[in-house]
Amino acid sequence: GIEGESQVFGLSLAPPPPPTVPLHPRKSARVAGMYAPSFGAGSKGSSNVPEPADASVLFDSVTDGLKVLYRQKIRPVEELYKFGEFYQPLMSDHDFDAKPMVLLLGQYSTGKTSFIRYLLGRDYPGMNIGPEPTTDRFIAVMHGTEEKVTPGNALAVSASMPFRGLEMFGNGFLTKFQGSQVPCPLLEYLTIIDTPGVLSGEKQRLSRGYNMVNVSEWFASRADLILLLFDAHKLDISDEFRAVVDALRGHDDKVRVVLNKADQINAQQLMRVYGALMWSLGKVFKSPEVCRVYIGSFWNQPFRFEDNKALFEMEMADLMRDLRDIPRNAAVRKVNELVKRTRLARVHAYLVGYLKKEMPSMFGKDKKQALLVANMEDVFLKVHRAHQLPVGDFPDVHKFKDSVSAHDLSKFPKFNKELVEAMDLVLSRDIPKLMEQFPHEGHYKTGIQEKMIAALPPPPSMLALTGPSAGTGDLYGTAPPPNRVAMVAVETALPQLTMRPLAAPPTVVADPWAEPATERNPFDEGPSSSAWAVSATDKAKFDEIFRTLAPAGGKVGGAAVKPVLEKSNLPVETLRRVWQLADYDKDGQLDIDEFAVAMHLVRQQVAGKPLPASLPADLIPPSKRPGAAAASSSSAVAELE
Repeated sequence: GIEGESQVFGLSLAPPPPPTVPLHPRKSARVAGMYAPSFGAGSKGSSNVPEPADASVLFDSVTDGLKVLYRQKIRPVEELYKFGEFYQPLMSDHDFDAKPMVLLLGQYSTGKTSFIRYLLGRDYPGMNIGPEPTTDRFIAVMHGTEEKVTPGNALAVSASMPFRGLEMFGNGFLTKFQGSQVPCPLLEYLTIIDTPGVLSGEKQRLSRGYNMVNVSEWFASRADLILLLFDAHKLDISDEFRAVVDALRGHDDKVRVVLNKADQINAQQLMRVYGALMWSLGKVFKSPEVCRVYIGSFWNQPFRFEDNKALFEMEMADLMRDLRDIPRNAAVRKVNELVKRTRLARVHAYLVGYLKKEMPSMFGKDKKQALLVANMEDVFLKVHRAHQLPVGDFPDVHKFKDSVSAHDLSKFPKFNKELVEAMDLVLSRDIPKLMEQFPHEGHYKTGIQEKMIAALPPPPSMLALTGPSAGTGDLYGTAPPPNRVAMVAVETALPQLTMRPLAAPPTVVADPWAEPATERNPFDEGPSSSAWAVSATDKAKFDEIFRTLAPAGGKVGGAAVKPVLEKSNLPVETLRRVWQLADYDKDGQLDIDEFAVAMHLVRQQVAGKPLPASLPADLIPPSKRPGAAAASSSSAVAELE
C-alpha cells in the first residue's frame, strides 16, 4: 500500500550506479555500421550462434558499441539534467577502455598491501608494509614496461588514464593518490587499487583532507571486484569503515570478504572468529543474503597453525579463480554497469522534470523549492506511481535532497520526452541486441584465461613452505619480497616458498628376486651405465660456482640459484622448465650434481638447442641413477673391511 511505498522511499534506495567522465567520439567503421543504426535485424548469415571470436576482439567490439550508445542516447540526457553534478562525472572513452579494476578496502594492518604483493610476486613502487597504518594514499598499481611512480595530479589530467573523474575531489585528494607502474604479467589484464587503512577509534576523527567515503564510492562504481579485508585478530568495524561499506550498496554483486591471517589462530578460535565476523557483517550490510567470505593467509609465510591447511588451500584457490575470471567477464560487467547508470539517469530525468513542473513561473520560487525538498519522499512516491518506475532504480533520497538544495530548480529544463524515450530504447532494444554479440558459453576460444592462470600465484596446494624455525619468521614481511623464478618463489630472509607437485609419487622398490615381465638384455646400456653428458671440465667449473652459493646441507635453494640462472637472459618460462628438469628428486632444492645439470641445460638453451621434454638418461646425475646408492654402500663396506 501507500504506507509501504512511503516507508521504502524514506530509506536509502538504490545507490548511484557507475561513475562518469567526458567523452570524445571515437570513430570505428565496424561499430558505426554494426551498432549505431539502432541495431538492424541480424547480419549476413542466418545463424543465431555468433562466429567464434577471440575474447579480446569481443571485448573491443562490445566496448565500442557501448561508447556509441552512451554518446548518442544516454549522455544527452545526463547533460540536460546535470546528472554529473548529482552523482558521478560524465563518462569518457577511457572509462570504457579501462582494464578491469580490483579494489581493496579494509582497516589498517589487515594485509591489503601484502595481499597485492602476494598476487604480483614482487614489490611495487610506493609499497610499505608494517603493523601500524603504513599506506597513506590510494595507489593504482598498473602495468608498465619499467617501474615508475606517477603523481595523482598527473594521472587525473592524463588523457590515456581512466582517472579524470578524480579531479572533482581536488588537490587534497590528488596529493594522496599515485600510480605505480610495474612490469608484471598479471597487471596486463588488471589494475589493482591499494587504499589507506580505514581508521578506527580517535584516529577516525582526524581529517584526511578528503572524503574517504566519497572517494571509495567513486572507485567502487568502476571496480569489477571489491575485496573487503579483515584481520582475524581485529573484527571491529569502525564508524568510518561502516560508512565506506554503506557506500558500496548497489555494488553488492562485486563485493567479496577476505578473512586474512586466519592461520594465526587454531581451529577452535577460527570457528568463533568466523561466526563473529558474519554477525558483524550482518549488521553492516543489512541484507538477508550472506556475503562470500574467503578464509586464508595471503602472504609469503608458512602457516603458523596447520589445523585448517586444507580449508585455507581450497579457499585461496577459489579466490584466485574469482580473479582469473575477471578479464573474461569484463565486457559483460561494462554492459551491466551501463544498464545501471541508464536506469538511474532515466529516474533522475523524471524526478527533475516533475520538480521543474511544480515550480512557479514567477513568484515564491524559493519557498516552493524548500517545500519540495522537505517533502522529497512524497515526490519520489508520486513519480514512482505516475510512471511505474522500479523503486530500486531511485537514488538515495537523503543524498538527492542534499544535491537538489544546491541547485535552483527553476533553471532546470522541462522534461524532454523524446530524449528520455530514446534512452529507454537503449534498455529495451539496443543493449539486448548488443548482448547477442556475446558468444555462447564455451563458444569462443581465448588465451586470456590461460595467461591469467600463469600470472596469478599457483594454487596453495602447489606451495611447499620451508623456513626458519618457529618464532623467527618476520610477521609483517619486512624482508625482501618473493621472486617467482623457475617454479620457485623465494625470500632471502623470509621462509622460502618452493613450488612442487602436490605430492611426490611414492618410490616403488622392485623385488630383486622377482622374474621380470620382459627379460632385458644384460649387455644393453641403461641409464646407470651411460656416460654423463656433463663433461668433467664443465663439472669442475659448475662445482666452483655451486660452492660460492653457500650451500646448506649440500643443497641450495631458489633464492641462491636465481641470480646465476638469470644471467643467461633466458625467459622465465624457460628457466622454470630448466628448474623442473634439474630438480631430479623434486625436493625444491639443487645439490651439486643437479646444479651442474641446470647449468648444462641453460648453456644448451643459449646455444639454440631445445629443452628435452624429460631429462635424458645421459643427463641424469650418476649419483641419482638406479644402483648408485647400492654402489656407494658397497664401496663404504669395502673401505670398512
